[in-house]
Amino acid sequence: MSAFPAADVIRPEIAALAAYHVPDAEGFLKLDAMENPFTLPPALQQELAQHLSQVALNRYPVPSYQQLKQLIADKLGVPAGRPVVLGNGSDELIAMMSVACARPGAKVLAPVPGFVMYAMSAKLAGMEFIGVPCHADLTLDVSAMLEAIQLHHPAITYLAYPNNPTGTLFDTAQMEQILRAVGDTGIVVVDEAYQPFAPATFMSRLDEFPNLVVMRTVSKLGLAGIRLGYMTGHPQLMQEFEKVRPPYNINVLSQAAAEFVLRHVEVLEDQAAILREQRSALAAALAALPGVQVFPSAANFLLIRVANAEQVFAKLVQQKVLVKNVGKMHNLLHDCLRVTVSSAEENASFLAAFAASLETT
Repeated sequence: MSAFPAADVIRPEIAALAAYHVPDAEGFLKLDAMENPFTLPPALQQELAQHLSQVALNRYPVPSYQQLKQLIADKLGVPAGRPVVLGNGSDELIAMMSVACARPGAKVLAPVPGFVMYAMSAKLAGMEFIGVPCHADLTLDVSAMLEAIQLHHPAITYLAYPNNPTGTLFDTAQMEQILRAVGDTGIVVVDEAYQPFAPATFMSRLDEFPNLVVMRTVSKLGLAGIRLGYMTGHPQLMQEFEKVRPPYNINVLSQAAAEFVLRHVEVLEDQAAILREQRSALAAALAALPGVQVFPSAANFLLIRVANAEQVFAKLVQQKVLVKNVGKMHNLLHDCLRVTVSSAEENASFLAAFAASLETT
């Protein structure tokens, strides 16, 4: 095939990026993506199959998604009267906000290390990304954040609550300071992707902060495969974000599956409770191993630091166990691995493989 002069067509900042990489996990104990390990009970699976079999695949979705939005509000705690904007996962919501806010010279700000899509979506939209390093213990450096806000006047400030990949639940009072510092010159997106595992939320404080957008996903709750995210905030903001939402962005199968499962959301909430218990047990077991530092987590994963993490990661791969090696993401994450909290059985398998990996490095 003849060469194509891509460099003459593609924006240089896009050409300089690396694509988001998802490793092949077939045959592995997969603990790298913060997925819920539990499936629906067999009886609900059968009901869901029957429900999906009746979906009109030959028709586009009803573009308002009103029934799905109402179920999200009723079952997932969105305050009454607040508009809901849907995305094909949180990733699409982040991209939509970037497109909507990408005025000339506009900037995006977030603590780092943080979710990589904040920076990537900013760059894709032609915006400058400003990363503000956290403290060494991975807590928020609020003084540095406030200085950056005053200097850069960001259009979008992201605060993941809890943070990924650290699991940190940032201090509430410090987040309030940031919301007030941004004021009406930008929006503050509180990303609550891991809310089912955290003891706090900003969803109830939307009236207090007109610049607040709360974003969530059903992925971590147990529906990663259907790719559904949602956000809410001031009605005027949501109206503007709706303008950049692709039409029919939630397909009819995802819509039908979400509507069915949300009517049985207590099943997923019970699973989240089990995972919270397993998080405590796994953290204690890891901390008991020599040379392992476990960071506090309010999410469904644990960040750990261990000497020679690269070698430990490689040993785990040899044993068909896949965790996330985050050591190169940021200098604060040197020698760190991120592991999804799973079922008791999978956690035990991971611990055995991890202990063996420590002994051979």
